[in-house]
Amino acid sequence: MHTTDISPWEHSHHYSIHSHRSERKTWLVIGITLVMMIAEIAGGYLFGSMALLADGWHMGTHAAALGIAAFAYWYTRHNATNPRYSFGIGKVGVLGGYSSAIVLAVVAFIMLFESVTRLLHPGLIRFNEALFVAAIGLLVNVICAFILQESHSHASSGNAHTHHHHDHNLRSAYFHVLADALTSVLAIIALLCGKAFGWIQLDPVMGIVGAAVILRWAYALLKDTCAILLDASASPDILAAVRDILEAVDDTRVADLHVWQVGSQHFSAIVSLVSAHPQPPRFYKELLQSRFSFAHLTLEINPCSDTSSDA
Repeated sequence: MHTTDISPWEHSHHYSIHSHRSERKTWLVIGITLVMMIAEIAGGYLFGSMALLADGWHMGTHAAALGIAAFAYWYTRHNATNPRYSFGIGKVGVLGGYSSAIVLAVVAFIMLFESVTRLLHPGLIRFNEALFVAAIGLLVNVICAFILQESHSHASSGNAHTHHHHDHNLRSAYFHVLADALTSVLAIIALLCGKAFGWIQLDPVMGIVGAAVILRWAYALLKDTCAILLDASASPDILAAVRDILEAVDDTRVADLHVWQVGSQHFSAIVSLVSAHPQPPRFYKELLQSRFSFAHLTLEINPCSDTSSDA
């Protein structure tokens, strides 16, 4: 673990969100998932059920994705004060969420391929055994979902974070568990209808529906994490609020403004100001920090003889 001594006048970048509780939750779910994976693969071989065997390996891919999330937490914990990272390591969890979203999308496409194949070439289904294991799988996934459930809090109106706060790493793990749970629910519905009415085609149809829903989750997670990883600008509302606060001071004008996320819950800002009667940097910083919670704020102040026109 990297440790550095911070002088009183230096700025610390140790503001990444790392929760030991989240890390423990993730490892617990990985253990449960691996046990269930082994049970389903063994059951698939014992009962001659390709459905169970496929679902077992499907859970294996989710265990791998959860492993990515666990590794992100471990890396964050061991590099929280590493000076090599200019703005801290708040994006490690976001990167973990992005990687897991890709795995989630791959799983969805595999499910889609398998479902279409089974729709075109139906096979013998041993309903009783498959229903039993699918029910156990659903129970396990519900338990894991409760373990990973993230409490979302609304930020106050005076905070830069005007949207829900997410630990993208934990969110990706939660989506993987939900994907497994959805697969189990759809499988149980299809198996019950197949056993009662002989609708064996419903099994692959439910697989296609499940793949579509999982792809939607993966897209949402990729969209959120990509924006942060690529340093996308903050929302127009935040930019406008920052500009309004600063330009309300005498003849101050904002010449250049950059606000972006350096982690799931942390923003940074670089602002260039022009003023004929500039205030000390501390004055502007206190104005902004009273309204926003910037993890890192850099100000450039340029004296100017005339700021009567808009910058």
